[in-house]
Amino acid sequence: MISAIPSPEISYIDLGPLRLHFYALFILTGIVLAVILSDYRLSRRGAEKGVILDIALWAVPFGILGGRIFHVITHPRDYFYQGADLLAIFYVWEGGLAIYGALILGAVGAYIGVRQAGLKFWSVADAMAPGILLAQAIGRLGNYFNQELFGQPTDLPWALEIPSSNPAYPQGFPDGITFHPTFAYEMLWSLTGVLVLLLLDRRLNMRFGRLFGAYLVIYSVGRAWIESIRIDPSEIVLGLRINIWSAIVGIIIGLTIIIVQRYRHRGIETSVFRPQKDAEPEVEEESTEAK
Repeated sequence: MISAIPSPEISYIDLGPLRLHFYALFILTGIVLAVILSDYRLSRRGAEKGVILDIALWAVPFGILGGRIFHVITHPRDYFYQGADLLAIFYVWEGGLAIYGALILGAVGAYIGVRQAGLKFWSVADAMAPGILLAQAIGRLGNYFNQELFGQPTDLPWALEIPSSNPAYPQGFPDGITFHPTFAYEMLWSLTGVLVLLLLDRRLNMRFGRLFGAYLVIYSVGRAWIESIRIDPSEIVLGLRINIWSAIVGIIIGLTIIIVQRYRHRGIETSVFRPQKDAEPEVEEESTEAK
């Protein structure tokens, strides 16, 4: 029987002068899978195949920047203390990308790419929602290799072993304690969420941003619970970890998008292109008749 999940002994591999961190590899793998799934979904709705890559070239860098900024802001004690190496702020491969920050700036980058492609932002957001959640699930494996973001002590069969030599090991805890593998909880929750989103889209035809809103709700509900059992250092606001508040805001925004877009768009989405691109011939014809 499994008594505990052992932590990996390495977090990177060296290929000659090049060092590959598993955290970065899983993040990149998640991005690639998200692009493939999103491109498939968007092309089935009429967009040119491969256009999602053009959008990703804007969304991904913005998302990584936003994720890092949000993480540093919400974990200032990890980076700003006497004798700290301020360059560590830029060591993304060591871990530390906040998903909500990535979503905020990633959406800005995606908006730029979507506008250049002549597509509707909410149509693209709906097409990308399952892929984004899939990327998040894959990325959590990077936390496993970094031995970070684990939860409260537990003796469950799937508890996670963390060596006491790990800098993240809670001070004052005796050696040999095992912890909740919150990275695995979030990964499983996210993978389940991907299936739920695909099912909702198939059964309810959730368009005009409603599927993206459902993504925010599904992910944030799970994240709020998982954050409640994490014990890594975090800023506390009104008795709650900062990421629990972020999850609450995510739920509110997601529900707002669903309600507002359901009220504004009661019909069926017929095109993923912006109106002027679809309507240009008809507008010219109508103008001619009017004359």
